[in-house]
Amino acid sequence: MNRKTLVLPAVVGLLAPVLAACGASGDGSDGRAAIVVGTTDQFVASKDNPAPLDPAIGYEAGVWNVLRQTVQTLVHVPRGGGEPVPEAAESCTFTDTQNESYRCKLRSGLKFSDGKAVTADDVKYSIDRVIRIDAPNGPVTLLDNIDTVETQGEREIIFHLRAPDATFPYKLATPVAGIVPRSQYAAKSARTGFQVDGSGPYTMKPEVEHHQLVKAVFTRNPHYKGDLKVRNEKVELDVFPDPKAMGKALDSQKIDMMARSMSPEQSQQMLEQPKDGIKLTEMPGLAIHFLGFNTNDPAVKNKAVRQAMAQIIDRGEIASKVYGTTAEPLYSLIPSGITAHANSFYNKYSEPSTEKAAAILNAAGVDTPVKLTLHYPTDRVGAGTAAEFGTLKKQFDDTGLFDVSVQGTPWAKYRPAQLRGDYAVYGMGWFPDFPDPDNFTAPFLDRKNFLNSPYTSALAQKTLIPQSRRETDRSAAAKTFQRLQDVVATDVPVLPIWQGKQYAASRDGLTGVEWAVNSSADLQLWELAKDAR
Repeated sequence: MNRKTLVLPAVVGLLAPVLAACGASGDGSDGRAAIVVGTTDQFVASKDNPAPLDPAIGYEAGVWNVLRQTVQTLVHVPRGGGEPVPEAAESCTFTDTQNESYRCKLRSGLKFSDGKAVTADDVKYSIDRVIRIDAPNGPVTLLDNIDTVETQGEREIIFHLRAPDATFPYKLATPVAGIVPRSQYAAKSARTGFQVDGSGPYTMKPEVEHHQLVKAVFTRNPHYKGDLKVRNEKVELDVFPDPKAMGKALDSQKIDMMARSMSPEQSQQMLEQPKDGIKLTEMPGLAIHFLGFNTNDPAVKNKAVRQAMAQIIDRGEIASKVYGTTAEPLYSLIPSGITAHANSFYNKYSEPSTEKAAAILNAAGVDTPVKLTLHYPTDRVGAGTAAEFGTLKKQFDDTGLFDVSVQGTPWAKYRPAQLRGDYAVYGMGWFPDFPDPDNFTAPFLDRKNFLNSPYTSALAQKTLIPQSRRETDRSAAAKTFQRLQDVVATDVPVLPIWQGKQYAASRDGLTGVEWAVNSSADLQLWELAKDAR
């Protein structure tokens, strides 16, 4: 989602004791029983998406949450946030003052889960295949700035960039830069199905029914050598059709934890009426939800229509009435909690106003009421989405300036249709690839953006985005990001609605929950452990 927006393996038997030479710590669970985590992410292999779990293809929060457990990256963002630190590498650094050459040295003795050595050539192969496959609307855009990948010996890799990019280490920390074995991943084609192999903290196999993943069992990888401290031996990821079914499984002790995605009602109820034996943990969240536009569609091609919608929408009503304490109004693509956040939409449009919206439309010669269909995914963005879009319809219709209908579609059909440009207006969510303001602007405004939007801004693409990436001190780029946010508020290629909070519910005795989901909604199963009680 993203991020971002797509989406998910089981080893039989028990692993031999982990050797001290491995990167995992010795503080894992004292028992062999699996920790069971619930998810409502759906993982389907289809004609349109036969390879949902290939790092060259998958570009959704749910997919990445699986890949992060199994596919290792050179660097990773530490548990408390901050700049990336070495993971598969023992060191990584820019070697020039322009941030155009990035050098990494692999850890000694690094191995894939099958025991074969991981070399610099494997890293180059993995990166090159993503670029070569060049999957439409896949994560390859994160690697667009790579000119060449050079190796020196068995352990050194040098990335030569086309332009300065201080965010490049963050991009290397995402699954698109995961190291995969060439014996399992063809150089020019995607790996179909649900199997994933790598050198990460876990091995995995899928349990699949009707081309859909129903369970993934992650087992501690005895060959893992990296920076992560693995605190358990096995974790099952059980897939549920909806939050209600997942909640029942938690109540009946069939699962130990549920995170993605609890419904707003579940979180609110647990906040107001705590349950015995169950703990609700709130964590910082950076996920955003917005309306996107096909700016070539006649219904919204005129910028005035999109501006009028921005002038009408009441974010406070949506956040309070639909999502309660689990969301807050969002007036920019860059959420609060991220450096350079600014309330550009509020600064431009202030409070909702039918009178101001009418003036915008009249000045542009737009006939009213404007007929629109708002599309949303029925099984992806969140449990409150239908209510949210019902509220949006009422807000627009009540002005008399719009005549709105609402249409929900399952994600498997929704996403291809959105990418084709079938929808003039559509709802989406974005889970950041990494916690930097660049990742809330470039994916929406740069070429090959993840929405496949026809909207272009020469100022954003040719000046502001490159300018922001030259700043190693990210706070120094704040003014540039302010201008980017103002561009979005003026042209309205997307319309931010709300920013989510994250909650996880877990049974007593499960520890590490507060670290198991980070602010970017990344699942970090290695943090979980059960008390010895």
